[in-house]
Amino acid sequence: MKRVAILISGGGSNMARLVESMTGAHPARPVLVASNDPAAAGLDRAAALGVPTAAVDHRDFRGDRAAFEAALLAPLLAARPDIICLAGFMRILTPGFVHRFAGRMLNIHPSLLPRYTGLQTHARALAAGDGEAGCTVHLVTPVLDVGPILGQARVPVLPDDTPDTLAARVLAAEHRLYPAVLRRFAEGDRARLDL
Repeated sequence: MKRVAILISGGGSNMARLVESMTGAHPARPVLVASNDPAAAGLDRAAALGVPTAAVDHRDFRGDRAAFEAALLAPLLAARPDIICLAGFMRILTPGFVHRFAGRMLNIHPSLLPRYTGLQTHARALAAGDGEAGCTVHLVTPVLDVGPILGQARVPVLPDDTPDTLAARVLAAEHRLYPAVLRRFAEGDRARLDL
């Protein structure tokens, strides 16, 4: 049984879908939900789902990412995860941290990578006149949002879309894609999944 730690920064809707999926015959179980924000609503959500939680406030480490990551590593390493899932974790991780979990850390990004790395993905897709948008699950590498793609889900861009309406449609796709990719990954299947 694979042990999964999930890193969040906010409400944790993707985290909740991952946790809820890891039951029955699923090859993985959640062992920790950690956040860089002690006030993140997702921590309460995780606790309500019976998952241990930890918080390391990044604001206590201004200008010292290495010290923040060292503090974050303590609960992570204690949980002994086989897989780490970034689920709305809004901190850029250093190469040293990423290398420690190389090949075992997944992220979900709200665009069809390689298009629109970084932030403001929905506004950028609309500004470009794209006919479709979506989300991508990829392996995390030291370079932001460019790791090997494990899965993508596509949604149409509608004529009256705003960044918010498009974001809501993409988020629903994220909730389908991430659990499906995690299950396959925990089974040892790294073939790309397209939904």
